[in-house]
Amino acid sequence: MFDALPTEDYTSPHRSLSWFTKTFPSAIFYPKMIRVIFRASNKARRSMYDGRAWIESSRTICSVLESIGVRLQIENVSPLAKLDSPCVFVGNHMSTLETFVLPSIIQPHRPVTFVVKRSLVEYPVFKHVMISRDPVVVERQNPRDDFKTVMEEGCRRLEKDISIVVFPQSTREPEFDPQKFNSMGVKLAKRAGVQVVPFALKTDAWGNGKLLKDFGKIDPKRTVHFHFHEPMTVTGAGKDEHAHIVEFIQGKLEQWNRRSMGKVHIGSYDNNTDA
Repeated sequence: MFDALPTEDYTSPHRSLSWFTKTFPSAIFYPKMIRVIFRASNKARRSMYDGRAWIESSRTICSVLESIGVRLQIENVSPLAKLDSPCVFVGNHMSTLETFVLPSIIQPHRPVTFVVKRSLVEYPVFKHVMISRDPVVVERQNPRDDFKTVMEEGCRRLEKDISIVVFPQSTREPEFDPQKFNSMGVKLAKRAGVQVVPFALKTDAWGNGKLLKDFGKIDPKRTVHFHFHEPMTVTGAGKDEHAHIVEFIQGKLEQWNRRSMGKVHIGSYDNNTDA
């Protein structure tokens, strides 16, 4: 079960699903997800939503995803257990899923928060959960002002022994574009004198919605991937470290995409031989 995740790599077990679950995964997932958010929000409004509660909510979301057939594969978790000081986690941003799943992976090892856009602390109900996590809030209107906010507020969180997750892309993107992946996270780690932990993810099993971007189609055929890099110490201006992070993320995405295409080809071959 998902409870095994915090100290070791994890792959979701195969599940036997009903016809209804296979046909309507989104319709099953979202009501359950919303109930988790409402329970978390009620605790947050009563100042009862601590790190442990955040982990439990995140794990519940993971279990709900698995219950509709989404498979999670989390790799190289062991470096997180070795962290003895706060750090900056830097990775690509693909969907809403990582915001819900990452707390169950990182928080058991290090207190953590996110750099988030202002709309997330104004979202009905969910805002209480997000505010309780003391995030660094950016406006997404003036890049210079946002950079200053991340440097100042980020250093304050790190001084309080709170690690920070930074998504250097301006928005969630289904494809990774190195040109849109800035070096803000590396610069924050350098300024605060902490290590940076790169991670790559592929979370397009949770699509972006047309009317509400956070509520897109859930596609269980797409495996969810997370892979953590060993901690890195930033030297000089951090250009080499930033380039290495970009190369690491690109490499993992290419690997996962090849693996996914291989499964599609195998499935097509099997269907043809059965005919």
